[in-house]
Amino acid sequence: MYLALLVIFLQCSELYAQGKVFTFNRVEIKVEPSDKVKNGAPMSIICHADISKNTHFQLKHNFTFLKDGKLVFMAMSDKEDARYAIPVAKSSDTGEYECRVNADGKMGFSKTIYVWVAGMTKPILTADKKEVSEGETVKLRCELPEEVPPLEFIFRKIKTNSEPIEKRVPEQNQNFSEMEYYVEAGDNILQFDCFGKRQVKSGWESSQHSNKTLVTVKEPFIKPTLITRPSNNITEGDQIEFECSTVAAQMRGIEIIFQKNRTILNSVRDKKFLKYSILATQEDSGEYLCKVEQGAVSKTTKRNVFVSELFPKPTLSASMTQLDESKDLILNCSINGLRRANFSILRKSSSGDILLKKSRILAIKVNVNDTGSYTCKAEVKGIIKESKPVRISVYAPVSKPTLSVASGSPEVVLGKPLQLICHSVMGTPPITFTFYKGDEIKKNVTNDTYATFLDEDIGLNDNGGYKCDARNNHSSGVKTSNILNVTVIVPIRDASLGSVPYGEVEVGSDTAFLCSVKEGSWPIDFKFFKKTDHEVLLHEVREYSDRTIWHKKTMKRKDTGTYYCMASNRASVNVRSRPITISVILAAWQKGVIAAFVLTAMAGAGAVALWWFLRKKKKAKGPSMEMSGSALAPNLTSEKLTRPPSDGNYYSGSGYIEDNENHMKSTDESKGPDLESAEVDYTEVEVSTLDPHRDSMENRHSRIYGHPDAT
Repeated sequence: MYLALLVIFLQCSELYAQGKVFTFNRVEIKVEPSDKVKNGAPMSIICHADISKNTHFQLKHNFTFLKDGKLVFMAMSDKEDARYAIPVAKSSDTGEYECRVNADGKMGFSKTIYVWVAGMTKPILTADKKEVSEGETVKLRCELPEEVPPLEFIFRKIKTNSEPIEKRVPEQNQNFSEMEYYVEAGDNILQFDCFGKRQVKSGWESSQHSNKTLVTVKEPFIKPTLITRPSNNITEGDQIEFECSTVAAQMRGIEIIFQKNRTILNSVRDKKFLKYSILATQEDSGEYLCKVEQGAVSKTTKRNVFVSELFPKPTLSASMTQLDESKDLILNCSINGLRRANFSILRKSSSGDILLKKSRILAIKVNVNDTGSYTCKAEVKGIIKESKPVRISVYAPVSKPTLSVASGSPEVVLGKPLQLICHSVMGTPPITFTFYKGDEIKKNVTNDTYATFLDEDIGLNDNGGYKCDARNNHSSGVKTSNILNVTVIVPIRDASLGSVPYGEVEVGSDTAFLCSVKEGSWPIDFKFFKKTDHEVLLHEVREYSDRTIWHKKTMKRKDTGTYYCMASNRASVNVRSRPITISVILAAWQKGVIAAFVLTAMAGAGAVALWWFLRKKKKAKGPSMEMSGSALAPNLTSEKLTRPPSDGNYYSGSGYIEDNENHMKSTDESKGPDLESAEVDYTEVEVSTLDPHRDSMENRHSRIYGHPDAT
């Protein structure tokens, strides 16, 4: 029975659970009365959950309100609506709102809505002082109590009859700001106010202006007074007196400064007045300034002074401004409309003016040292005025110029530039130099005593024709140099080396080496070298020719090697020939002597060997063999003497003789520098009949081989 009741209960619970079905259709959010609310007015944020159910049943709703992503309000209700009420809206309530609804584990989300609370609270301004002195500071504080940063504060300094001066201060983390103001001279009564600004979605929003704060300013001293005597109708030569004064509560620290433009003329400390006097000149016209300072406070008074001209500046005139030395010069000093004055004529100098004459007229016979600037001065009633300077130039004639090559030698290498110098020892600068190549003007240069010319177009035919002119402002005219002849040096090109005989040279004979060049200016320096571990200079000579021959006497075996020559001239370029190789071999008669010696030695050695062999054989065979040997000996001898030669060659050991050859060969011929000192070990010798007549003919018809100019 109990089991049946339990089953019925469980089935009923399952049926009840299956009956509670719901879903969120949407979640809505709205603002009352609207999404733009005035500051201080009430407003409400309402969240509504639109839910569909399969049947009527109670459902708990958890409402969550967020502003700018942060939680601001929560509510739980059986109803599908919730309200977030704000009785007094502030500007800080501006932002984006949304709500979320949680019902039995299911969530619904609304869209965001932007709410703008228009207007900001009125700021409060306070000052740390109500009364200050000029030069002091006042500290202000502006606060927006109900606003939330970030904010921007604007302070305003308000002066009578002038536009307010604003200063802006941004604040990121607080709802107030502070500012210090410097109280300047002339700030008698000051008013300050402030207002705040914040950034909203549509731009910047400003608050009302704060209360005005009044600050009274005290003067430590009054604005100075500047008096001139006489006050007007001042003429050059009059005495002008200036007086600058002030009134101060405390004289300690007071400083009075008197200036004209930016120049300080006089100053005093801890006094109420300052005096300054001058003898008036026209240059004294201008603006004068009296300045009184105490600490950071400064006050000024300005006054313009005009001084009438007593007489104009004198004028200096010259009979000539450019003239030859020894000519007459007359200087005349005058004043327009005035003849009575004290005149003096001076010459300008770096060390000071030089008085020449206390007169209005100066006449002198000039020399070069009189070149310079001259002025005159005129004095009337103690007023001295000076004329503008006049430049006088006295010229000495130029001397005949000299034309030379900058390198010193009148030579130039073909293809290289040529630099010329034209110089005049005497003559007043500036001097104009003109360079000529032939009759063609190449360059004009104005300088003091010399000029240079660079000719970069040098050819083979440019061997002369250079000259230069010199002239200045002297009336004597142009002076011309002598004609300068320049030698063009052709550099060496293509050196070559040959020899007689060429290639192989017999020991003891002479050899002629010929070194020549294809092109180059004379004289030419020829040098002959032999290549070893280092370069060895064998012979050098200077020739006024494009070739030279060097005869080397008595060649030795040690002279075997590689030779080359080098040629150079004043172009300072060394040109090297291709190397040639010379082999020094034994002479024919030396080969014959060595061959005869070797054959003789070998023949003797053969005879001894035959004798030893026969003797040994005889001892071995005894008497019977001796008999046989005696019988055979004549036969062998007879056969040897009667046997005709097959080809004219005679072979003995490892040596042989050829009658058809007229030279000697040796496998070790190239070893050893000298025949007399060499240790010779020959294994094969070729001996031929010596023919002195034939050898001399061969030498007579020898040529210089290996040289392109061989003859």
